[in-house]
Amino acid sequence: MGGAGVDISIAWALSITGNQWQSAFWLPGIISLIVALIAFLLIRDTPESEGLPPIEEYRNDPAKTDAIDDSEIANQSTFTIIWRHILTNRVMVLLALANIFIYVLRYGILSWTPVYLHDIHGASLNGSIAGFSTFEIAGIIGTLICGWVTDKIFRGYRTSTGILFLGAVALCTLAYWLVPHNSPLWIPLLLVSLIGGLIYGPVMLIGLQAIDLAPRNIAGTAAGFTGLMGYVVGATLASTGIGFIIKHWGWNVTFIFLLVCAFIAIALIAGFGKDEKLLMEHHSKANATPADATDTTETTEATANSTTAQSNDEGAK
Repeated sequence: MGGAGVDISIAWALSITGNQWQSAFWLPGIISLIVALIAFLLIRDTPESEGLPPIEEYRNDPAKTDAIDDSEIANQSTFTIIWRHILTNRVMVLLALANIFIYVLRYGILSWTPVYLHDIHGASLNGSIAGFSTFEIAGIIGTLICGWVTDKIFRGYRTSTGILFLGAVALCTLAYWLVPHNSPLWIPLLLVSLIGGLIYGPVMLIGLQAIDLAPRNIAGTAAGFTGLMGYVVGATLASTGIGFIIKHWGWNVTFIFLLVCAFIAIALIAGFGKDEKLLMEHHSKANATPADATDTTETTEATANSTTAQSNDEGAK
């Protein structure tokens, strides 16, 4: 919503200031400060800090990973804990690297869409900005679909969903690159929308997987680490790096670079798929109740008795 609202706020600022370009910066900045103030006043820390039970206890849904022992935390510095459990954790490093390449895709296409549509497809200023807006709006829908696919089709296995969506991003990016330059503008705009709808799913999943796969009491730090790498390294490569490629080698090399980023991200996500499966199995066993075990035992015994009776009948015949 915020990304799509940027275009509206910029257009409004330009209209009320007679197209003064500075207004395109200060109005979104003012809106951001207001939102930050509201967040500062209303957002709280953990439920426990407000006298409420832990969310895992309230929902009867145990955390997927164990917390670091309090005695271990007490004897170690913050940096030591982060170094041991995040910076030298293979899964966390793979997540962060994958997020870098996902952000290169996200911002590489988003940031340069207005320029590409104007230079290659001859779009007007409004048509170029429309590509930016449709990318962000489609991301809202795509994120919801991604969550549904993860829960209903892959039974919570986020790795498969991430690979599926990134593969679709690569295909749409290829089509976006190869669509004829004289095609109607709605065709590249549609492809930009599809890319936006698909790319935000993996962006969301990376943060969730960082929370799931890190020790419970440093899950926020793990998610922050992957997000930091995406924004600082990935977004920088997408803006400055891709700008450099466009200037020196043109759009063809740029799209090849974006496709390579997509396949690298897929390979990195596949690299921790096994870890997620093991975690899901552990979580499933932890959630099994004694009643479930009793029901399973009774079902097994009933099946065995039925089989034995059937065998006896056949023997009597």
